[in-house]
Amino acid sequence: MEKTKIDYLIIGAGPAGIQLGYYFEKNKLDYCILERNDCSGSFFKTYPRHKKLISINKIYTGYDNPDLNMRWDWNSLLSDDTNMLLKNYSKEYFPHSDDFVKYLQDFADNFKLNIRYNCPVDAITKTEDGLFHVQCGTQHFESKRVIIATGVPKQIVPDIEGIEHCEYYADCSVDPEDYIDKKVLIIGKGNSGFEMADSLVATASRIHLVSPNNIKFAWKSHYVGNLRAVNNNLLDTYLLKSQNAILNADIVKIEKQDNGKLKVTVDYTQVRGGEKEEFEYDHVIITCGFKMDDAIFKGNAVPNTVYNGKFPELSNEWESTNVENLYFAGILTHSRDFKKATSGFIHGFRYNCEALAKILMRKHEQKELHFNVLKGIDTAKLTEQIIEKINLSSALWQQFSFMGDVLIVDKENNETRYCEALPCDYIKEVLCKDEEEYYIITLEYGSRHFDPFSEDVERINRFDAEHADESDFLHPVIRKYSKEKEVATIHLIENFHSEFDKPEHIKALKKFLDAEVLNGNAVKNNLVSY
Repeated sequence: MEKTKIDYLIIGAGPAGIQLGYYFEKNKLDYCILERNDCSGSFFKTYPRHKKLISINKIYTGYDNPDLNMRWDWNSLLSDDTNMLLKNYSKEYFPHSDDFVKYLQDFADNFKLNIRYNCPVDAITKTEDGLFHVQCGTQHFESKRVIIATGVPKQIVPDIEGIEHCEYYADCSVDPEDYIDKKVLIIGKGNSGFEMADSLVATASRIHLVSPNNIKFAWKSHYVGNLRAVNNNLLDTYLLKSQNAILNADIVKIEKQDNGKLKVTVDYTQVRGGEKEEFEYDHVIITCGFKMDDAIFKGNAVPNTVYNGKFPELSNEWESTNVENLYFAGILTHSRDFKKATSGFIHGFRYNCEALAKILMRKHEQKELHFNVLKGIDTAKLTEQIIEKINLSSALWQQFSFMGDVLIVDKENNETRYCEALPCDYIKEVLCKDEEEYYIITLEYGSRHFDPFSEDVERINRFDAEHADESDFLHPVIRKYSKEKEVATIHLIENFHSEFDKPEHIKALKKFLDAEVLNGNAVKNNLVSY
């Protein structure tokens, strides 16, 4: 039996696996990526089923700064090669998934990543000496650290009587002609459900979508995993009386009739006094999302999970909370910011991969993080430094609230140190837990949840910097900490074009830094807001 020893073993050559592999290759780490299929990004050969990505590929932004432009490129991976961008493979705003598969394979080939294809992992175990044993058929790997980047390949199947009579999003027909004059029920009101429904509007006689709760819209929640406008055309056909409908209901049971049709009993969740009803359908399709597949983990290598087994439970370093040296990358890191930020999507987890590589090298390779050091403590220079970053950083933009830059003020050595794009929890709980004075810089939405199209909503005046903390849309927030305690905060006012370099931003930030860095106005027992 072939046996290979390696320091870092990445499982999965999807976007996260090869993004992390890029940083491992760049830093000459001893690593290997194991991929079960014959190419990188094979998931996207199947999904989305109708081949249209809903991650934007905005080519023309009016800017020429590469990092800034990544704010509107939700597909490309991070690298030093400007040719390795999806815009060189597709001009579509919502690209075709086949173009994305080609892009991912070219990315892996271009950077000569160490990938073993056709190498499905059968089992991961951990020995008493702390090493991982990874079995792939007749191949056997021994590794100090394993990083799981397999995505969420397992479909979620609801516990409903008669669910075995249903079809699955993964393998149901996507030919609209197979649904001509048919009645279709789709279980689930997420993007995959509406993707399926949208494709059948012209042929199906009736389409119903069902789940217990109301639809959550991305444009309202700012969470791109909620229903996107690109998929919600069916809502017109529902609200404009065109035979389709949205049901807020639990499914009680599904029964197969002698005529081959399916009788579905639903229990409405928002009807006064309760109400049940029966419907008959030709097709019932399950589109309830996906979760991690933990079947490969054995014995003491089985990680704890959260959200009903959807994700692994992770530390602030994306390490399993119960299996030491078992790390996760990609969508599997989303347990740390589920339904809050963008770790579940390429335009978010690419920055997680970059940060994970830095964290692993600091922890295991004795390679310190890169800091931009300024000698002397000059608040004018610090203001300039922060203003530049909040206007250009794609990491802060995409990983709003979750990821931040950190400014450490070292008065003993009369210098400041600035490090970019790390998880805020990691900064507070690991990197700076013993620092007397540091600042975390983020971009954040306001705390108010509202309908942005409501006539009752008033926005603050764009010159009203004194009330910048009432900003609703994405805006900079700078927090001062002493060790793990937050002691002062300033919000910089939102801007229509998200350009935070206006006099109202510069003046407010300089005033804050003068008060806090130079004069130390914050009282440690009380949070000061500006």
